[in-house]
Amino acid sequence: MERKIRVLVAKPGLDGHDRGAKVIARALRDAGFEVIYTGIRRTAAEIAETALQEDVDVLGLSILSGAHLELIPLVIDELKARGLEPGKDLLVIAGGIIPSEDVPELKKIGVAEVFVPGTPMYEIVEFIRNNAGKKVIA
Repeated sequence: MERKIRVLVAKPGLDGHDRGAKVIARALRDAGFEVIYTGIRRTAAEIAETALQEDVDVLGLSILSGAHLELIPLVIDELKARGLEPGKDLLVIAGGIIPSEDVPELKKIGVAEVFVPGTPMYEIVEFIRNNAGKKVIA
């Protein structure tokens, strides 16, 4: 039997607002995924190391601070430094207050999708199920 999809939900930077991340983590768990939540105020290196150590299939970055164009590239760089290639070794998604004009830049560096407040949970769940790879089930 194949294992469940493993999702790491992380809050990079100094943003201390984590209600949304906790709601997402709970919804993903209820949908049958294995979920690891890092807690708030994590560095890019901590997030990447956790993704590596936990052998996750999906990394979900939650950012409400407006620093997404600074923080997400740092996380991507740290993932690559550990031999994890977004889109190949794991699916990277982001959520939070991210203006639509910034989405193409994030996708160019390896973010598969960006979910803004109000996105129905089932859309996030289905996106993960359809894009996390064929080696796992949930």
